[in-house]
Amino acid sequence: MSAVALDKQGKVAVIAIDNPPVNAVSRAVREGLIDALQRAESDPAIEAVVIGCTGRTFIAGADIREFGQPPQAPLLPEVVERIEACTKPVIAALHGTALGGGMEIALGCHYRIARKDASMGFPEVTLGLLPGATGTQRLPRVAGVERALEMMISGRPVKAPAALDAGIIDAVSTEDDILGAAVNYAENLIAGGAAPRRIRDLETAPVPPQFFADYRKKMARKTRGLPAPERIVRCVELAASAPYDEAIAREREYFLECKASPQSAALRHAFFAERQVSKVPGIGKETPRRNIHTVAIIGAGTMGAAIAYACLGAGFNVLLLDNDAAGLERGEATINRLYEGGIKRGRITSADMADGLSRFTATRDYADLAEADLAIEAAFENMAVKKEVFAKLDSTCKPGAILATNTSTLDVDEIANATQRPGDVIGLHFFSPAHIMRLVEIVRGAATEPEVIATSLGLAKSLGKIGTVVGNCFGFVGNRMLYSYGRENQLLLLEGAAPEFIDATLFDWGMAMGPNAVGDLAGLDVGYKVRQERTDLPDDPRFYRMADVLAKMGRYGQKTGKGMFRYEPGSREPVPDPEVQALIRQEARRLGIEQRDIGAQEIIERCIYGLVVEGTRILEDGVANRPGDIDVIWINGYGFPRHRGGPMHYADSVGLDRVYATVCEFRERFGPLYWEPPLLLRELAQSGRTFAEWQMPAGQ
Repeated sequence: MSAVALDKQGKVAVIAIDNPPVNAVSRAVREGLIDALQRAESDPAIEAVVIGCTGRTFIAGADIREFGQPPQAPLLPEVVERIEACTKPVIAALHGTALGGGMEIALGCHYRIARKDASMGFPEVTLGLLPGATGTQRLPRVAGVERALEMMISGRPVKAPAALDAGIIDAVSTEDDILGAAVNYAENLIAGGAAPRRIRDLETAPVPPQFFADYRKKMARKTRGLPAPERIVRCVELAASAPYDEAIAREREYFLECKASPQSAALRHAFFAERQVSKVPGIGKETPRRNIHTVAIIGAGTMGAAIAYACLGAGFNVLLLDNDAAGLERGEATINRLYEGGIKRGRITSADMADGLSRFTATRDYADLAEADLAIEAAFENMAVKKEVFAKLDSTCKPGAILATNTSTLDVDEIANATQRPGDVIGLHFFSPAHIMRLVEIVRGAATEPEVIATSLGLAKSLGKIGTVVGNCFGFVGNRMLYSYGRENQLLLLEGAAPEFIDATLFDWGMAMGPNAVGDLAGLDVGYKVRQERTDLPDDPRFYRMADVLAKMGRYGQKTGKGMFRYEPGSREPVPDPEVQALIRQEARRLGIEQRDIGAQEIIERCIYGLVVEGTRILEDGVANRPGDIDVIWINGYGFPRHRGGPMHYADSVGLDRVYATVCEFRERFGPLYWEPPLLLRELAQSGRTFAEWQMPAGQ
C-alpha cells in the first residue's frame, strides 16, 4: 500500500499521506509527494492541489527510524522546494500536529488552512537540531523575526488560532473533515483566480539594529551548552539580511553541523531512552492492568499535597489523609494554592479548579480509604513510621488495591513485609515538586506482581510523567548514585575546593544547580536524618562530614537562612559564608587532610565519574534494566544536562577506555574504598564496547 495517494475532486487534486501512526515524513512519503505532485501538475483538468493526511494528525515530524542513517534522496528540502515551485496553487490541510518537517512542508505550500484544534511548530531544538528544510527562512517571513525565534528556540508549538493571528496560516476551519474544508477553500481560490503565493518571495519585516544582540543575551542562560539555538539565530539573521538562496545554503550547513554535534547525539539518545523505559522485561501488552479511579494519599506534607494535586489534574478521585488536623489543613491549603497558581499562570481555568476540588476529600480516618484503588504513602522517611502506615493500609484497603510507598531510599521489601499482601506493594518514588517533576521511579519489590508494575507504568503515563522501573536497594537508582556525586563534593570541600567554586564549575558544565546549593534547597537535615537510619555507611570519618557538621549546628539551608551558604531574608541566592570556610579548614585539620588548589577538571571528573562508577555497579546488580534508564532518571530527576545525555551516555561519549583509566588513576591517588573500578567498566573499556552496546545478561 502506497504511503501517498492522489484523488481528484473536480478541479482539485487531493494528495493524502497515509503513514501511521503519525504520518512521519519518511523516504516513501517524500517520494510519494513528489510523484503525486508531478501527476497533479501535469493534469490539465487540475487547477489546484490540496496536501493533507489521513488518520489523527498531519505530518508530526521526521521518521525516527531513519535517525542515524545516511540520508536518502529525495531530501526534505528538495520536496519543500518542489511543492513551492508548483505552477498551480497548493493548499496544506492541517489537523492534529504539524511539527518539524511537517511544518516545513506546510510552509512550502502556497496557502494553509488548519482545523481549529490543530497545533504546529518546530521542536527540532529539543534534539539539538534546527529546522533544516528551509524552515528558518520561511517562518520569519510569515510570522516575523521575534515570533519565529520564540517558536524555534523554545520548540513549543502554537495552536491554530494563534498561528492565524501570527500569519502562519490563512484560515481556521471548525469542520472535522479538514480535507473537505481544504477542497472548498481551494475551489474558492480557483474561482477567484488566485495564483501560487511563494513565501520565498516575501521580505522579512525589519527589526531594530540591536535586536539580535539583545535576543542572544536574553536566551543565554536557558540555552547554555547548546549549539543549535545560536545557529537558529544566525539563520534568522540571514533571513532578514541575505538573499533567499544564500540563506538556505547556510541553513543546510548549520543543520549538518548541529546534526554532527555531540550535543545533538546526546539529545537524540535521551529522546529514544525516554521511549524505551516503558519496555520492561516480563511486562507486556498482555499483562493485566488494574483499574484506578480513586487514589488515597497518606501524608499531607509538601510531597503528599503535590502528589494529590497531580492526581486530581489527571482526573482521579483523591483522598488525602493525615493524622494531624493542622497538617491536613496545611495540605488542603497547599492544594488550593497550587490550583490558584495554575490559574494565575494560565495553565488551568477556574472550572478546572472547581472540577478538581469536587473530586477531593480530606480525612483523618483510615476507614475512608476502604474503597481506594491505589494508596500512596508519603509519610516521613522513617522505616518504623512507614511500616506502621502499611500495616494500617493492609487492614483497611480492599483486596486488589495497590499499596505504594513514596520512599526515596528505604527497603521496599521490608515495608511490604508489614502487610499480608506483598505482591500488591510497590515503590512510587516521586520527585519534588511532585506536580512538576516528570520522573517517577517505580520500585519493584521481590514479590511485586507484574500487573501492579504494569498498572504503575500506566499511572505514571496518565500523570504525564516518565515511569522508570528499577530494582530494590538503598536509594534505588537515583539516590544511590547521588551519594557518590555528593560524596565527592564533600571530599573536595575538605581537600580545599570552595563550595561556590564547586557549584560554579558543575553549573557551567551543565548541571541545573551545584551540589551545595541543591543541599541547601532540599535541607541538610533531610540527608542527615537519612544517614542516621543507615547501617551500611562506609567506615570513613570524611564521609559527608561537612553536611553532618552543618546539620548538627542547625544550619539546614534556605529554610534556616544558613547552610553551606547563607541567604539574605527573602532571597534564595546563595552567598559564600566565611564561617563555613573556617569550619571546613578546621575539620580538614582535625582529619589530617592537607588542603590544596583543585582545578575545575578534577571536580568534574570526580563528581561525574563517581556517578558513572556507581551506575555501572547498578547495572551489574541488575537494579536498572539498561544504561539508558539510568540516564533518563538523572536527566529528569537530578538536573543532569540533557545535552550530555545522562551519566552513562556521557561516559560513552568521553570513551570508556579514558573513563576507566581515570578511575584507575583515582584509585591510586585516593584508595580503593570508592574508586575500585567495577568489573563491567573494565570489560567494556578493554573490549572497546560502550554502555549503549551492553545488554543485561538473560535471567539477571
